[in-house]
Amino acid sequence: MKIQSIDLLVIILYLVLVTIIGVILKKQAAKSKNDYLLGGKSMPYWMLGVSNASGMFDISGTVWMVAIMFVYGLKSVWLPWLWPVFNQVFMMVYLSIWLRRSNVSTGAEWMLTRFGNKPDAQPAHRVIVAFALLSCISFMTYGFIGLGKFLEIFIPWQSVQLYVPFIHIAPEYVPHAYGIVFTLFTVFYSLLGGMKSIVWVDLIHYIIMAIVSVTVAGIAMNALHKAGSLPVPDGWHHLFFGKELGLNWNGYISDVNRKIETDGFSPFGYFFALMSAKGILASLAGPAPNYDMQKILSARSPREAALMSMIVNVVLLPTRYLFIMGVTVIGLLFYRDLNISSANGTDFERILPAVLNTYIPPGLLGLVLIGLMGAFMGTFAGTFNAAQAYLVNDIYLKSVNPNASNKQVTRMNYLLGIVVVFISILLGFLAKDVNSILQWIVSALFGGYIASNVLKWHWWRLNSTGFFWGMLAGIVSAMVFPYLFPDALPLFYFPAILLVSAAGAIAGSLLTPATDMEVLTKFYRNVMPWGFWKPVREAIRREDHSFAPDMNFRKDLFNVAVGIVAQTAITVLPVFFILMMPLQTCISALVLVVCILVLWKTWYRKLPLN
Repeated sequence: MKIQSIDLLVIILYLVLVTIIGVILKKQAAKSKNDYLLGGKSMPYWMLGVSNASGMFDISGTVWMVAIMFVYGLKSVWLPWLWPVFNQVFMMVYLSIWLRRSNVSTGAEWMLTRFGNKPDAQPAHRVIVAFALLSCISFMTYGFIGLGKFLEIFIPWQSVQLYVPFIHIAPEYVPHAYGIVFTLFTVFYSLLGGMKSIVWVDLIHYIIMAIVSVTVAGIAMNALHKAGSLPVPDGWHHLFFGKELGLNWNGYISDVNRKIETDGFSPFGYFFALMSAKGILASLAGPAPNYDMQKILSARSPREAALMSMIVNVVLLPTRYLFIMGVTVIGLLFYRDLNISSANGTDFERILPAVLNTYIPPGLLGLVLIGLMGAFMGTFAGTFNAAQAYLVNDIYLKSVNPNASNKQVTRMNYLLGIVVVFISILLGFLAKDVNSILQWIVSALFGGYIASNVLKWHWWRLNSTGFFWGMLAGIVSAMVFPYLFPDALPLFYFPAILLVSAAGAIAGSLLTPATDMEVLTKFYRNVMPWGFWKPVREAIRREDHSFAPDMNFRKDLFNVAVGIVAQTAITVLPVFFILMMPLQTCISALVLVVCILVLWKTWYRKLPLN
């Protein structure tokens, strides 16, 4: 075991600090529903952006990104487009503005601004509440057990039991015990202090992770300088690709070739095209109803919501890739000394914990663990806050007690928060294979999310019934297709899921009456989306001849394209720097500067003033 007493002390001090923050901000959070759920919409955009970025620096994602960087080299930079990572560019350019203009508290409440609040509008509201709660609980359960398994590598239970001999835990439940301990600390500060305590803790966590990332990158560069070069095949250092991947690890690490074959990303050119298409559609759909959306709704104005999404790109990617590339370089140089074999062969997702456990010095290891744990705590706390928002705002206040006092709302926040955490922990104990089960649930959920949510922004005729049937058709088909095509990657049958979901949304809308025109005109005047809204624009012009819609379709798409190039440049810049590739580093920096100048003129200067 590499972890030392100083590392444990660092972790304990961090837990004490986040607890104090929750206690300090308790009174302020209790002032009103908006103060608790949205921080009173008073926090500056840069704090919200850093908080959002901090929560995205999660353990599971970082483990995966280190593994693919090791296997695919610089071409792995494109693989996070599966999520898609560039959705933050769409948010930055225009979607955060559209969303924040609604001035609501949750994504489900937003549905009422789009479809109205009459009985025929309820299906959309109910399905998005169900979707939000299921996705929130799924992510919380996944994070709970994932954190426990990660910590078990560094803090074996045998060492802890020396200090608590009266507690006996079966080996298979040690990760659950660790998960419960850190979950309780997370729940404590987020339950007491609401959104503001979450943002402040995330800010502290990001500062720690930035220090860790720079230090790990420095260790890796020093080791690479001494070694002279990395033991990798031709093509590993190449960012771009053709139809095929062009990597052959024979003579280096033969197990990597089996990993590439198992992943099924070939032919890589076709895979990339399909991945990009799916990513663009997912980005057009807007943020899922979770912590990302809640941070946008917490911004002080539409302008600051856009700037918040910009900050996410600026602070997350360079820091994260300094860390990922640093760990990868150390893993490659000392691969023979790492024990990453498993019963099923070499497990490249063990590279991150193996490198940390072996090559990171005491004290710094404690900071690394805090950084990765803090990401879990930030994601868990933000998702927890989102789940509370939907339960309190969209169920309790709308259906149970619309006239609740502020004290009743506060009590209900606490009570329902405890219930949500209890359910997520219970699911963690009941699930035998948390990762596969939750990936299946999340895949099904998000498989059905895209079509209806793209149409809600861009097609006036989509009504509440169509939204409901589009979501339902997509979710059901996403659950069925894995059994019909068990050997195929979900990405390859995504087009079929999309078609089924779109057919459900369009048929459900056209076979039922359109949304009330008064609701649509009010929504359009407020949000000003581009797309197929001609009947609504004409209805507004009949009442107001001076009405001039802000048609920014071409400008927004141009800025999105430039933003994606800038995002890619800011991603590869630290990678090239650590690998000591000066020409590529300078080219990346130059591309980034040009993109910044273009966006300053075509995007930043044209942002709304409030």
